[in-house]
Amino acid sequence: MSGVALSPLPASLPILLSTAVGTALCCASANALNQLQEIPLDAQMARTRNRPLVRRAITPLHATGFALVTGTVGPAILWTMVNPTTAILGAANIALYAGIYTWMKRRSIASTWAGAIVGGIPPVMGWTACGGTLLPSVAHPTHLFLPPFMLDPAVPLDLAAIDNPLAPFALFMFLYSWQFPHFNALSYLVRGSYAQAGYPMLSVLSPPKNALVALRHSLLLVPICSVLFPLSGLTTWWLALTCLPANAVCVRAAWRFWRSGSEKDARVVFQHSLWYLPVVLGLMMAHKQGVDWWSWVGFGKDEDREEEAVIERGTVAVEGV
Repeated sequence: MSGVALSPLPASLPILLSTAVGTALCCASANALNQLQEIPLDAQMARTRNRPLVRRAITPLHATGFALVTGTVGPAILWTMVNPTTAILGAANIALYAGIYTWMKRRSIASTWAGAIVGGIPPVMGWTACGGTLLPSVAHPTHLFLPPFMLDPAVPLDLAAIDNPLAPFALFMFLYSWQFPHFNALSYLVRGSYAQAGYPMLSVLSPPKNALVALRHSLLLVPICSVLFPLSGLTTWWLALTCLPANAVCVRAAWRFWRSGSEKDARVVFQHSLWYLPVVLGLMMAHKQGVDWWSWVGFGKDEDREEEAVIERGTVAVEGV
């Protein structure tokens, strides 16, 4: 729901609930289709051999029926209750995960990159659910929100310009890059299971490169958070500073993982990735462009209070008449 929360466009409760339900059903369908194809391989891995299909808690026929129903109802809800763009993204993510990613997973290390694309699409779906644009157009050109010291103070900030293609691209890149330190650290910890099942994972074939990719994307998250987000208008430029401690901690952990290649450091990277995502998303909400959180809690500017008082006095006077 990060795309919905950070969108400058309004979203009603029915849109919010329909997006959540439709996206969840799409995810359920993709996961069921994935597990249907990997029953023999899941049975060989300690971390997956307790899955329902492997334990025969449900039959492949029932799982197929579940996947078809959720894979049909999910995009249908998104199409009818939200909009066609969001529905197409949901259906495409099912095909990408259950088709391309699952097929590549048994054949190429590139499956990790395909899986990262899958993970980057849901926040974009939240953005489009509010009516946000994905491609540049005459009505919605790409707009750069420069730092305040580079702007003319006399020119007011155009918040409507936040609805430009750079914003969903920034959300996609954030989730895309986050998955590499998260998954590469985890895959290194369970590389024995992957090797036993015959998966050509980078953590199995080349552990040093696996750690290097995790470090590379940990470093990439720094400009994504400190430059791309405020430049897109999703947040103010204060985020460039407040997110630095979280990024520094994660980059340091990824650096140590790359230098040592130890399971201890891999576990630290994975643990950091768990709190990093909600912390940065929380900071983004705190620095959301155009939102004055101080006024929400009663600490707004004096001129804002005076304006509200004038409006209230005017309303009382009209009612008195």
